[in-house]
Amino acid sequence: MPFTLLTSRMVEAQVLPGQTLFSQRGAMLAYRGDVRFTPSITGGQRGVRGMIGRRIADEDTPLMTVEGQGTVMFGHGGHHVQVIDMAGDTLYVESDRLLAFDGSLRQGTMFMGSQGGVMGMVRGQVTGQGLFTTTLEGYGSAAVMAHGGVLELPIGPGRPVHVDPQAYVAHRGDVRNKLSTAIGWREMVGRGSGEAFQLELSGTGMVYVQASEEKL
Repeated sequence: MPFTLLTSRMVEAQVLPGQTLFSQRGAMLAYRGDVRFTPSITGGQRGVRGMIGRRIADEDTPLMTVEGQGTVMFGHGGHHVQVIDMAGDTLYVESDRLLAFDGSLRQGTMFMGSQGGVMGMVRGQVTGQGLFTTTLEGYGSAAVMAHGGVLELPIGPGRPVHVDPQAYVAHRGDVRNKLSTAIGWREMVGRGSGEAFQLELSGTGMVYVQASEEKL
């Protein structure tokens, strides 16, 4: 794991020869050693087609390529940071929440309609995420930003998790999600959750929820 939490809002990354990290531009706070920072033209994806696809999807948050040998401290905007270690599965997260991640992870862009059809697209609009999201797949680690800290909630067979779409940060694993309305008789009499929409995640994996309904 290249990332170590220094505080709840800062991480330190080990940069080794022959390996690459990607970070959000402006996220470097300090570093030691012989470390090079260069703009990532392809945005962490392989080839020009990936870059064009991300721009069309509006998931092209500017990234820096980090190489060399040393240690780098990352943080951005005072946001809380969560380190997520991946072991061959897929992480679904908004590009503007990615503080830094291993270059070994394959980055892609997913159309929200492919997870939940029309309601998946509606979910993207309700959460402010838009119609596309970023995927990271493979073995490695990613540092993700959130407001007010992050809670990890496991998802298991027959044990779906319901979250406020505005508090959703990311999810990983073999997870299906759907957006449902929560307006019923309980809301009418003031005994419901108070949320017009709820995001239901089922399958096997993990969902990350922030302690705030504020978007980055």
